[in-house]
Amino acid sequence: MSSGVRAVAIPLSVSAASCLALVFLRSLALRSLKAWADRKEGRERTLRVVWEPVGTPSLYWCIAAGIYIGVAVSEVPARYAFYFNKAIHVILVLSMSIVASHIVGAAFGAQVQRLDIPIPTTALVSAVLRGSIVVIGILVILGLLGISIAPLLTALGVGGLAVALALQDTLANLFAGFHILIEKSIRVGDFIKLESGQEGYVDDITWRTTRVRTLSSSMVMIPNKKLAQSVVVNYSLPKADVGISVPFRVGYSADFDRVEKILTDEAKKAVEELPGLVRDQEPVVSFTPGESWIDFSIGFTVKKFVDQYGVQNEVRRRIIKRFKEEGIEVPFPARTIYMKEAPDDGGTGTSV
Repeated sequence: MSSGVRAVAIPLSVSAASCLALVFLRSLALRSLKAWADRKEGRERTLRVVWEPVGTPSLYWCIAAGIYIGVAVSEVPARYAFYFNKAIHVILVLSMSIVASHIVGAAFGAQVQRLDIPIPTTALVSAVLRGSIVVIGILVILGLLGISIAPLLTALGVGGLAVALALQDTLANLFAGFHILIEKSIRVGDFIKLESGQEGYVDDITWRTTRVRTLSSSMVMIPNKKLAQSVVVNYSLPKADVGISVPFRVGYSADFDRVEKILTDEAKKAVEELPGLVRDQEPVVSFTPGESWIDFSIGFTVKKFVDQYGVQNEVRRRIIKRFKEEGIEVPFPARTIYMKEAPDDGGTGTSV
Protein backbone atom coordinates (compact mmCIF):
# COMPACT_ATOMS: atom_id res chain seq x y z
CA MET A 1 0.00 0.00 0.00
CA SER A 2 1.44 3.38 -0.99
CA SER A 3 2.03 6.09 1.57
CA GLY A 4 -0.64 8.33 0.01
CA VAL A 5 -3.33 5.68 0.20
CA ARG A 6 -2.24 4.79 3.73
CA ALA A 7 -2.47 8.47 4.77
CA VAL A 8 -6.12 8.55 3.70
CA ALA A 9 -7.24 5.00 4.59
CA ILE A 10 -6.03 5.00 8.19
CA PRO A 11 -7.81 8.23 9.26
CA LEU A 12 -11.00 7.13 7.47
CA SER A 13 -10.92 3.74 9.19
CA VAL A 14 -10.28 5.28 12.58
CA SER A 15 -13.07 7.84 12.02
CA ALA A 16 -15.59 5.16 10.92
CA ALA A 17 -14.69 2.86 13.82
CA SER A 18 -15.02 5.72 16.28
CA CYS A 19 -18.44 6.68 14.88
CA LEU A 20 -19.71 3.12 15.12
CA ALA A 21 -18.42 2.74 18.67
CA LEU A 22 -20.02 5.99 19.79
CA VAL A 23 -23.35 5.11 18.14
CA PHE A 24 -23.25 1.75 19.92
CA LEU A 25 -22.62 3.48 23.26
CA ARG A 26 -25.48 5.87 22.52
CA SER A 27 -27.79 2.91 21.93
CA LEU A 28 -26.73 1.34 25.22
CA ALA A 29 -27.34 4.61 27.04
CA LEU A 30 -30.84 4.84 25.56
CA ARG A 31 -31.69 1.30 26.65
CA SER A 32 -30.36 1.95 30.13
CA LEU A 33 -32.47 5.09 30.45
CA LYS A 34 -35.60 3.25 29.33
CA ALA A 35 -34.92 0.42 31.79
CA TRP A 36 -34.38 2.98 34.56
CA ALA A 37 -37.66 4.69 33.69
CA ASP A 38 -39.60 1.41 33.66
CA ARG A 39 -38.44 0.48 37.17
CA LYS A 40 -40.38 3.31 38.81
CA GLU A 41 -43.60 5.06 37.90
CA GLY A 42 -43.21 8.73 37.02
CA ARG A 43 -39.73 8.43 35.51
CA GLU A 44 -41.11 8.16 31.98
CA ARG A 45 -41.81 11.90 31.96
CA THR A 46 -38.23 12.60 33.01
CA LEU A 47 -36.95 10.37 30.20
CA ARG A 48 -39.15 12.19 27.70
CA VAL A 49 -37.99 15.61 28.89
CA VAL A 50 -34.30 14.69 28.75
CA TRP A 51 -33.98 12.23 25.89
CA GLU A 52 -36.37 13.52 23.21
CA PRO A 53 -34.40 16.76 22.58
CA VAL A 54 -31.10 14.81 22.64
CA GLY A 55 -32.09 11.85 20.44
CA THR A 56 -31.32 13.17 16.94
CA PRO A 57 -28.52 15.65 17.83
CA SER A 58 -26.67 12.90 19.68
CA LEU A 59 -26.18 11.08 16.36
CA TYR A 60 -24.51 14.17 14.95
CA TRP A 61 -22.34 14.39 18.04
CA CYS A 62 -21.18 10.84 17.48
CA ILE A 63 -20.33 11.58 13.84
CA ALA A 64 -18.58 14.85 14.76
CA ALA A 65 -16.55 13.11 17.45
CA GLY A 66 -15.57 10.35 15.00
CA ILE A 67 -14.44 12.90 12.42
CA TYR A 68 -12.52 14.78 15.09
CA ILE A 69 -10.65 11.62 16.07
CA GLY A 70 -9.96 10.85 12.41
CA VAL A 71 -8.49 14.30 11.83
CA ALA A 72 -6.40 13.99 14.98
CA VAL A 73 -4.65 10.83 13.71
CA SER A 74 -4.33 12.06 10.11
CA GLU A 75 -1.50 13.94 8.46
CA VAL A 76 -3.64 16.93 7.49
CA PRO A 77 -1.67 20.20 7.70
CA ALA A 78 -2.09 21.98 11.00
CA ARG A 79 -3.72 25.09 9.55
CA TYR A 80 -6.42 23.04 7.79
CA ALA A 81 -6.96 20.87 10.86
CA PHE A 82 -7.40 24.06 12.91
CA TYR A 83 -10.30 25.34 10.76
CA PHE A 84 -11.78 21.87 10.57
CA ASN A 85 -11.79 21.59 14.35
CA LYS A 86 -13.28 25.08 14.66
CA ALA A 87 -16.19 24.05 12.45
CA ILE A 88 -16.78 20.97 14.58
CA HIS A 89 -16.73 23.09 17.74
CA VAL A 90 -19.26 25.54 16.28
CA ILE A 91 -21.64 22.71 15.30
CA LEU A 92 -21.33 21.09 18.72
CA VAL A 93 -21.89 24.30 20.68
CA LEU A 94 -24.86 25.36 18.55
CA SER A 95 -26.54 21.95 18.72
CA MET A 96 -25.91 21.65 22.47
CA SER A 97 -27.39 25.13 23.01
CA ILE A 98 -30.54 24.16 21.14
CA VAL A 99 -30.81 20.89 23.06
CA ALA A 100 -30.25 22.66 26.38
CA SER A 101 -32.92 25.22 25.55
CA HIS A 102 -35.47 22.48 24.86
CA ILE A 103 -34.56 20.57 28.02
CA VAL A 104 -34.73 23.67 30.23
CA GLY A 105 -38.07 24.75 28.75
CA ALA A 106 -39.64 21.31 29.17
CA ALA A 107 -38.14 20.80 32.64
CA PHE A 108 -39.36 24.22 33.77
CA GLY A 109 -42.94 23.47 32.72
CA ALA A 110 -42.91 19.99 34.26
CA GLN A 111 -41.44 21.24 37.55
CA VAL A 112 -43.92 24.09 37.88
CA GLN A 113 -46.83 21.70 37.31
CA ARG A 114 -45.43 19.17 39.77
CA LEU A 115 -44.85 21.69 42.57
CA ASP A 116 -48.01 23.70 41.78
CA ILE A 117 -46.05 26.95 41.77
CA PRO A 118 -48.13 30.01 40.71
CA ILE A 119 -45.92 30.77 37.68
CA PRO A 120 -47.52 30.90 34.21
CA THR A 121 -46.01 28.14 32.06
CA THR A 122 -47.06 29.68 28.75
CA ALA A 123 -45.36 29.56 25.37
CA LEU A 124 -44.12 33.12 25.93
CA VAL A 125 -42.20 32.20 29.11
CA SER A 126 -40.84 29.06 27.48
CA ALA A 127 -39.73 31.04 24.41
CA VAL A 128 -37.88 33.57 26.57
CA LEU A 129 -36.02 30.80 28.44
CA ARG A 130 -35.08 28.95 25.26
CA GLY A 131 -34.10 32.13 23.44
CA SER A 132 -31.83 33.21 26.29
CA ILE A 133 -29.93 29.90 26.21
CA VAL A 134 -29.55 30.02 22.42
CA VAL A 135 -28.21 33.60 22.63
CA ILE A 136 -25.63 32.48 25.21
CA GLY A 137 -24.61 29.67 22.85
CA ILE A 138 -24.17 32.15 19.98
CA LEU A 139 -21.99 34.38 22.17
CA VAL A 140 -19.83 31.36 23.02
CA ILE A 141 -19.49 30.56 19.30
CA LEU A 142 -18.42 34.13 18.56
CA GLY A 143 -15.79 33.81 21.28
CA LEU A 144 -14.51 30.56 19.73
CA LEU A 145 -14.22 32.25 16.35
CA GLY A 146 -12.33 35.18 17.87
CA ILE A 147 -14.99 37.73 16.94
CA SER A 148 -15.23 40.75 19.25
CA ILE A 149 -18.73 41.30 20.62
CA ALA A 150 -18.41 45.07 21.32
CA PRO A 151 -18.60 46.24 17.65
CA LEU A 152 -21.46 43.78 17.10
CA LEU A 153 -23.42 45.25 20.01
CA THR A 154 -22.89 48.75 18.60
CA ALA A 155 -24.21 47.68 15.22
CA LEU A 156 -27.16 45.95 16.86
CA GLY A 157 -27.96 49.12 18.79
CA VAL A 158 -28.16 51.19 15.61
CA GLY A 159 -30.01 48.52 13.67
CA GLY A 160 -32.27 47.74 16.62
CA LEU A 161 -33.78 51.22 16.46
CA ALA A 162 -34.80 50.71 12.85
CA VAL A 163 -36.15 47.25 13.60
CA ALA A 164 -38.13 48.58 16.58
CA LEU A 165 -39.78 51.21 14.39
CA ALA A 166 -40.65 48.61 11.75
CA LEU A 167 -42.00 46.12 14.29
CA GLN A 168 -44.02 48.42 16.53
CA ASP A 169 -47.13 46.22 16.52
CA THR A 170 -45.13 43.05 17.10
CA LEU A 171 -43.21 44.56 20.02
CA ALA A 172 -46.43 46.03 21.44
CA ASN A 173 -47.99 42.56 21.42
CA LEU A 174 -44.84 41.08 22.99
CA PHE A 175 -44.75 43.52 25.90
CA ALA A 176 -48.52 43.35 26.31
CA GLY A 177 -48.12 39.59 26.71
CA PHE A 178 -45.54 40.16 29.45
CA HIS A 179 -47.89 42.64 31.10
CA ILE A 180 -50.75 40.10 31.11
CA LEU A 181 -48.50 37.40 32.58
CA ILE A 182 -47.05 39.61 35.29
CA GLU A 183 -50.38 41.12 36.28
CA LYS A 184 -52.03 37.65 36.33
CA SER A 185 -55.40 39.15 35.44
CA ILE A 186 -55.73 36.49 32.74
CA ARG A 187 -54.15 33.08 33.24
CA VAL A 188 -53.95 29.90 31.22
CA GLY A 189 -57.03 27.83 32.03
CA ASP A 190 -59.23 30.79 33.01
CA PHE A 191 -62.70 31.11 31.52
CA ILE A 192 -63.16 34.61 30.10
CA LYS A 193 -65.72 36.58 28.11
CA LEU A 194 -64.62 39.14 25.52
CA GLU A 195 -66.24 42.45 24.60
CA SER A 196 -67.40 40.87 21.35
CA GLY A 197 -69.43 38.34 23.33
CA GLN A 198 -67.16 35.37 22.63
CA GLU A 199 -66.23 33.29 25.64
CA GLY A 200 -64.00 30.33 26.34
CA TYR A 201 -60.91 28.99 28.11
CA VAL A 202 -57.50 30.68 27.78
CA ASP A 203 -55.49 27.99 26.01
CA ASP A 204 -52.13 29.77 25.76
CA ILE A 205 -50.46 33.19 25.83
CA THR A 206 -47.80 33.43 23.12
CA TRP A 207 -45.41 36.22 22.17
CA ARG A 208 -47.99 37.72 19.77
CA THR A 209 -51.48 36.44 20.56
CA THR A 210 -53.63 34.97 23.31
CA ARG A 211 -55.51 31.86 22.25
CA VAL A 212 -59.01 31.32 23.60
CA ARG A 213 -60.72 27.95 23.09
CA THR A 214 -64.49 28.37 22.90
CA LEU A 215 -67.03 25.82 24.14
CA SER A 216 -67.48 24.66 20.53
CA SER A 217 -63.73 23.81 20.43
CA SER A 218 -62.95 26.71 18.07
CA MET A 219 -59.79 28.73 18.66
CA VAL A 220 -59.98 32.53 18.84
CA MET A 221 -56.68 34.38 18.31
CA ILE A 222 -56.54 37.76 20.04
CA PRO A 223 -53.53 40.10 19.68
CA ASN A 224 -52.10 40.71 23.13
CA LYS A 225 -52.23 44.49 22.63
CA LYS A 226 -55.99 44.45 21.94
CA LEU A 227 -56.63 42.06 24.81
CA ALA A 228 -54.75 44.30 27.25
CA GLN A 229 -56.81 47.32 26.15
CA SER A 230 -60.23 45.65 26.10
CA VAL A 231 -62.75 44.94 28.86
CA VAL A 232 -62.65 41.24 29.73
CA VAL A 233 -64.80 39.35 32.22
CA ASN A 234 -62.77 36.64 33.97
CA TYR A 235 -65.11 34.09 35.53
CA SER A 236 -62.20 32.30 37.21
CA LEU A 237 -61.22 35.28 39.41
CA PRO A 238 -61.13 35.75 42.31
CA LYS A 239 -62.54 32.22 42.64
CA ALA A 240 -63.64 29.65 40.10
CA ASP A 241 -67.10 29.10 41.64
CA VAL A 242 -69.97 31.18 40.21
CA GLY A 243 -73.44 31.98 41.50
CA ILE A 244 -76.34 31.20 39.14
CA SER A 245 -80.12 31.58 39.24
CA VAL A 246 -82.69 29.12 37.84
CA PRO A 247 -86.10 30.79 37.32
CA PHE A 248 -89.60 29.20 37.44
CA ARG A 249 -93.15 30.52 37.13
CA VAL A 250 -96.39 29.43 38.76
CA GLY A 251 -99.87 30.90 38.62
CA TYR A 252 -101.47 32.92 41.41
CA SER A 253 -103.90 30.05 41.98
CA ALA A 254 -101.08 27.76 43.17
CA ASP A 255 -100.39 27.19 46.87
CA PHE A 256 -97.48 29.57 47.57
CA ASP A 257 -96.06 27.66 50.57
CA ARG A 258 -96.35 24.34 48.79
CA VAL A 259 -94.49 25.60 45.72
CA GLU A 260 -91.73 27.07 47.89
CA LYS A 261 -91.35 23.78 49.77
CA ILE A 262 -91.14 21.78 46.51
CA LEU A 263 -88.47 24.09 45.09
CA THR A 264 -86.46 23.99 48.34
CA ASP A 265 -86.60 20.17 48.53
CA GLU A 266 -85.55 19.69 44.91
CA ALA A 267 -82.79 22.29 45.26
CA LYS A 268 -81.30 20.52 48.30
CA LYS A 269 -81.44 17.17 46.50
CA ALA A 270 -79.68 18.71 43.50
CA VAL A 271 -76.88 20.07 45.71
CA GLU A 272 -76.28 16.60 47.13
CA GLU A 273 -76.50 14.71 43.83
CA LEU A 274 -75.20 16.97 41.04
CA PRO A 275 -71.37 17.04 40.79
CA GLY A 276 -71.21 20.58 39.39
CA LEU A 277 -72.70 22.24 42.48
CA VAL A 278 -70.81 23.47 45.55
CA ARG A 279 -72.16 21.57 48.56
CA ASP A 280 -71.00 24.10 51.14
CA GLN A 281 -73.42 26.72 49.76
CA GLU A 282 -77.10 26.28 50.62
CA PRO A 283 -79.53 26.99 47.74
CA VAL A 284 -81.74 30.06 48.17
CA VAL A 285 -85.36 30.26 46.96
CA SER A 286 -86.83 33.71 46.30
CA PHE A 287 -89.89 35.06 44.48
CA THR A 288 -91.15 38.16 42.70
CA PRO A 289 -94.83 38.88 41.87
CA GLY A 290 -95.49 39.26 38.15
CA GLU A 291 -98.39 40.44 36.00
CA SER A 292 -100.11 37.05 35.62
CA TRP A 293 -97.85 34.75 37.60
CA ILE A 294 -95.30 34.55 40.40
CA ASP A 295 -91.61 34.34 39.42
CA PHE A 296 -89.63 31.99 41.65
CA SER A 297 -85.85 31.73 41.50
CA ILE A 298 -83.41 29.19 42.95
CA GLY A 299 -79.89 30.44 43.65
CA PHE A 300 -77.03 27.92 43.37
CA THR A 301 -73.24 28.07 43.40
CA VAL A 302 -71.50 26.04 40.68
CA LYS A 303 -67.87 24.96 40.86
CA LYS A 304 -66.97 26.36 37.43
CA PHE A 305 -68.66 28.73 35.01
CA VAL A 306 -69.34 26.03 32.42
CA ASP A 307 -70.96 23.77 35.02
CA GLN A 308 -74.02 26.01 35.05
CA TYR A 309 -75.33 24.71 31.72
CA GLY A 310 -75.63 21.10 32.84
CA VAL A 311 -76.91 22.12 36.29
CA GLN A 312 -79.64 24.39 34.91
CA ASN A 313 -80.81 21.73 32.48
CA GLU A 314 -81.02 19.00 35.15
CA VAL A 315 -82.68 21.25 37.76
CA ARG A 316 -85.33 22.40 35.27
CA ARG A 317 -86.05 18.81 34.30
CA ARG A 318 -86.49 17.77 37.93
CA ILE A 319 -88.70 20.74 38.86
CA ILE A 320 -91.00 20.33 35.85
CA LYS A 321 -91.37 16.62 36.58
CA ARG A 322 -92.18 17.37 40.24
CA PHE A 323 -94.70 20.05 39.26
CA LYS A 324 -96.50 17.53 37.05
CA GLU A 325 -96.59 14.99 39.88
CA GLU A 326 -97.96 17.57 42.31
CA GLY A 327 -100.50 18.96 39.83
CA ILE A 328 -98.98 22.44 39.73
CA GLU A 329 -99.47 24.14 36.37
CA VAL A 330 -96.80 26.24 34.75
CA PRO A 331 -98.59 29.36 33.40
CA PHE A 332 -98.20 30.74 29.91
CA PRO A 333 -98.56 34.39 28.83
CA ALA A 334 -102.21 35.40 28.71
CA ARG A 335 -104.13 38.62 28.02
CA THR A 336 -107.77 39.35 28.72
CA ILE A 337 -109.43 41.52 26.07
CA TYR A 338 -112.69 43.27 26.84
CA MET A 339 -114.80 44.14 23.80
CA LYS A 340 -117.84 46.39 23.76
CA GLU A 341 -120.14 47.61 21.06
CA ALA A 342 -119.57 51.06 19.66
CA PRO A 343 -122.32 53.64 20.03
CA ASP A 344 -125.00 53.37 17.32
CA ASP A 345 -124.12 56.30 15.09
CA GLY A 346 -125.47 54.85 11.90
CA GLY A 347 -122.47 52.68 11.28
CA THR A 348 -121.92 49.04 12.02
CA GLY A 349 -119.14 47.07 13.70
CA THR A 350 -117.46 46.96 17.03
CA SER A 351 -114.41 48.59 18.53
CA VAL A 352 -111.77 47.00 20.70
